[in-house]
Amino acid sequence: MSATTRITVTHPSGQVAELGKPTDNVSGYGADAAARQIRHQLLGDDLRRHQEEHGAFTEQELAEARGKIRGGAARSDRTDVG
Repeated sequence: MSATTRITVTHPSGQVAELGKPTDNVSGYGADAAARQIRHQLLGDDLRRHQEEHGAFTEQELAEARGKIRGGAARSDRTDVG
């Protein structure tokens, strides 16, 4: 188990009520959410660096990436990343 540090986090009351619905471990739920956000930020940084060095991704590269992420066939007729 990794080391932990106790912190205090303030959320709107309605949000706290919703946090308790999917889990009884709100602290762990928050830690998982923070870890996902950090990974998302690091991946975004890596993708920006890659494009700065190698140019923008082609539509084919984006379609292939979407297919891998979503586990389905790549579609080149879509332009949204999210």
